[in-house]
Amino acid sequence: MFDTFIGYLQGILTFFYNLTASLGIANYGAAIILLTVVIKMLMYPLTVKQIKSMKAMQDLQPKMKEMQEKYKDNPEKLQKEMTALYKETGVNPLAGCLPLIVQMPILIGIFYAIRDYTYLNPPPQFLWMSDLAAPDATYILPVLSAVSTYIQQKQTTTEVTQQTKMMMIFMPLFIGYISITFPAGLVLYWVVSNLVQILQQWWMYRPQQPQGEAA
Repeated sequence: MFDTFIGYLQGILTFFYNLTASLGIANYGAAIILLTVVIKMLMYPLTVKQIKSMKAMQDLQPKMKEMQEKYKDNPEKLQKEMTALYKETGVNPLAGCLPLIVQMPILIGIFYAIRDYTYLNPPPQFLWMSDLAAPDATYILPVLSAVSTYIQQKQTTTEVTQQTKMMMIFMPLFIGYISITFPAGLVLYWVVSNLVQILQQWWMYRPQQPQGEAA
């Protein structure tokens, strides 16, 4: 069943390649970018739900820390107070996980769909990359994958602890490292996906103009 899903995603990639061909710019790199943007747009409602839930939890952190300090010797009372806080504010601590769980099969499918894609006109070239089916020998894409991952993480982090500092350094470095061995087409998807996510998050976090105020 999952193989069928992967085949379906590969069929969509072929569709976008044929679309670029009809425009006279037949290119798999452009097709991957189009596929990425469409997927991110379709997943936008889930992204909004996930980010809003994360932000709500971050906003509650000071109050939660105060409760943890106050009831550190009474775990049962702490649990009751935390439950009451979630109910009062309308925040569900698990709400941010559900969208991510729903997105995971799609992300895994995209990974295999692009990694195992059979290009019609090898080698597929794009910009400085001579072959999207092979790793980027210039290391430009791996660096971009690490940098874009860092920016995307930093954008949603409001409370910087020692643990978050470590994650903000480790995760981008890890992504950049594994990107060295991945096909350039797959890393291109990751970079474009991060860039779209950064734009979406900027849109959601942008300062809101007070209602009735002149533009």
